[in-house]
Amino acid sequence: MNYIEITTLGDLKKAGYKPRSIKDELRDNLIKSLKNNHTPFEGILGFDDTVIPDIQTAILSRHNIILLGLRGQAKTRIARLMINLLDEYIPVIEGTDLNDDPLLPLSRTGKDLVEENGDNTKIRWMHRSERYTEKLATPDVSVADLIGDVDPIKAASLKLPYSDERVIHFGLIPRSHRSIFVINELPDLQARIQVALFNILQESDIQIRGFKIRLPLDIQFVFTANPEDYTNRGSIVTPLKDRIDSQILTHYPKDMEISKQITSQESVITSDQLKTVKVNELLKDLIEQIAFHARESEYIDAKSGVSARLTISAYENLISTAERRRIINNEKKTDVRISDLYGVIPAITGKVELVYEGEQEGPFKVANILISKSIKSLFEVYYPTPDSIKKEGSKNLYSNVITWFNKGNQLDLLNNISDKEYEEVLTGVPGLKEIVIEKLPDAKKTEQLLFMEFLLHGLVEFSLLSKFKLERGLQFKDMLSSMFTMPSNDEDDNFDQEDKYL
Repeated sequence: MNYIEITTLGDLKKAGYKPRSIKDELRDNLIKSLKNNHTPFEGILGFDDTVIPDIQTAILSRHNIILLGLRGQAKTRIARLMINLLDEYIPVIEGTDLNDDPLLPLSRTGKDLVEENGDNTKIRWMHRSERYTEKLATPDVSVADLIGDVDPIKAASLKLPYSDERVIHFGLIPRSHRSIFVINELPDLQARIQVALFNILQESDIQIRGFKIRLPLDIQFVFTANPEDYTNRGSIVTPLKDRIDSQILTHYPKDMEISKQITSQESVITSDQLKTVKVNELLKDLIEQIAFHARESEYIDAKSGVSARLTISAYENLISTAERRRIINNEKKTDVRISDLYGVIPAITGKVELVYEGEQEGPFKVANILISKSIKSLFEVYYPTPDSIKKEGSKNLYSNVITWFNKGNQLDLLNNISDKEYEEVLTGVPGLKEIVIEKLPDAKKTEQLLFMEFLLHGLVEFSLLSKFKLERGLQFKDMLSSMFTMPSNDEDDNFDQEDKYL
């Protein structure tokens, strides 16, 4: 249709316009997308074989939908992307609050305008971006917010009695007529609000004060909730649960590659950071491993979940930690180090809900445990574990490194040392570089340094070396002597001896 030329109801009739419900609209446009092998859910990764087919089935069935999942599982993003299945423009009667269809007016105002002006009734074209409404359910949400209430100011200005339905100020749901309406965290709504919702879903009734109003609202409802709350024992009203047609379960990424793609896609990295800070794939894998271990940790509440935003924030912090060091040392470029992982701790502690045992340990220590487990789990990808060496009966690959530390030597790896000092510190350990060259012969110089440091951290996790937290970095020592020596003056006195093993 020519949206510019069609400005009245008469023009619309001549163009052959026929009203269509939003659910039919979504269904028809989805069918076109499927035939053209096009996805309206661009940017949703890891759901191609699970969540997306269920959503498509629900849309084809013209169902209202609830997305059940833990936080950070793209529920709201999926709902927002559903607008891609709407027509680009639809006609509405100009001057109405409820997006009235010119051929099927809903409100009293719309009906009066059509009756008064006939084919000369003015219309405007509403873009699909305007046809999305989202509300976060909180205990303070009222019926007036969602459904509506009597507006005494409108009654006074129009000189109407309270018995006239034109004095009603409609809430978000009626104003979302012919639109997608999303309620996030549905169980957080008060029971009486939920009752009002299922009345709309079942009967299309709007009950405001003493008015008897029946509005056949045309709305695609999408709800989101945590599975723990969305139960008969939880905060959901059972009749409302019964009237939501399709229940779809979301999930976290099931493999490392998908998780890395999501983190890369969602992270906000400046152009300057992209030019000056290089991140090895090992660091990206370690960031993702932190989230995978967090979701399985006995210290973290599994019912609350570990959002994908943890890895996104952690990755941004990782790059910024390296960037800060580069700026301090006035260097043009730098590479991210393993020790930079300790700069992501604020992103971890702010994204997890600890259970009682985790609270006893403290969020800082739990974050360190997750980092340690991630290093240990990836160590065997690049190096043989001490257990495998012992089982094979071969020569201990790490003997020269361990012997150097056993002689009383220690390595202080401070946070803000320059790249040159970083290289000098690591190459000062005999045998360290040779191991990396043997196991990773194709590694470039900066990669060699990274994997040299990674090797030290890995040996700590297999109890061949010890690692202490200093105020300005880390200190590596041999395992036995560290058990009997007092911490140096540079070490953080807030940690007891046991807590110094990160």
